[in-house]
Amino acid sequence: MFSLFSLLSACRSADSSPTQAKPAHHTENGFRNLYTDPIDKTPFNFVKMKYFGDEPFADHKAEAYRVPIAEPELGDIQRPGPQPQVTWLGHSTFLLQYRGVNVLFDPILTSRASPVSFAGPERLVKMPIGLEDLPQIDVVIISHNHYDHLDTETIQMLGDTPLYLVPLKLGEWFIDAGITDERVVEFDWWDQWQQGPLTATATPSQHWSARGLFDRFETLWAAWHVQIDDFSVWFGGDTGYNPVQFKEVGQRWPDIDLGLIPIGAYAPRWFMAQQHVSPEEGLQIHRDIGAKQSIGMHWGTFQLSAEPIMEPAERLALAVAKSELDEHSFITVAVGETRRYTPSNKALAERGDQP
Repeated sequence: MFSLFSLLSACRSADSSPTQAKPAHHTENGFRNLYTDPIDKTPFNFVKMKYFGDEPFADHKAEAYRVPIAEPELGDIQRPGPQPQVTWLGHSTFLLQYRGVNVLFDPILTSRASPVSFAGPERLVKMPIGLEDLPQIDVVIISHNHYDHLDTETIQMLGDTPLYLVPLKLGEWFIDAGITDERVVEFDWWDQWQQGPLTATATPSQHWSARGLFDRFETLWAAWHVQIDDFSVWFGGDTGYNPVQFKEVGQRWPDIDLGLIPIGAYAPRWFMAQQHVSPEEGLQIHRDIGAKQSIGMHWGTFQLSAEPIMEPAERLALAVAKSELDEHSFITVAVGETRRYTPSNKALAERGDQP
């Protein structure tokens, strides 16, 4: 199994040397996007738009039965085979397993994406796997601090066992949540960390951060490239589209095996476009990063926007059908479903080496 002791001995935080020029996405008080106007929507704007505006909001709760759900393959999840495998746990939570390494992306294993247990977006489909069903998690990767991507109760349940890879200025939150500082590594965009078969790199995305009303943009947001031996994954986190940053990812890694790309929470466009991609923009990200295959995420689990619950998957399938791409190049899967893959470097894969 992957050694957390060796992981901890190799981790590093972002370089904060005062002799280096400040990166363009840094500000005096936090961070900013480079290719869009400032995102200035607030929770009050959202409430006004939803309840007092002219935009119709679909009833996701009434249509939640349409979201496909798979019986989880618990035996294979707890004792994975030699192939890379990825399991969708709903919304943006994925379990990546390969070479004895278990990685969780943006885990939320509770019933609401909210700062309180009695209000806020509720889980619309049953959680397919409880914490007790998961294997020991080696690494947790966080894209940003919004409540549908960073859940206090989930992190406290996972505890000090995993190593947490997080964007800049987010480490203090984990320490306040009870995680020891040795278990948390902060990353700026393009910071890279490597140990054993795993290499993780924080990559740019177009989004924002806040846990409350007065901390907007104080912590960084990021997508992630994760390489485990001969298999590579790009995890998009939460993002709007721009024609620069995702192409940079594809140029740096021309052999990405799997993209995990958001496709939901995009309507109405005048309100959501800067921060959440549409299915068609998700397809463009798939092209920009050059992934061999991608899975659509950030839909079907919590209602965060106005579009019907199945529309992201339906629009994605239509966009792929209209493109020159193979119909299997960008897909959606059932909540709880596990997919297995063949790494790009088949020579390494066929050796069957174990860490």
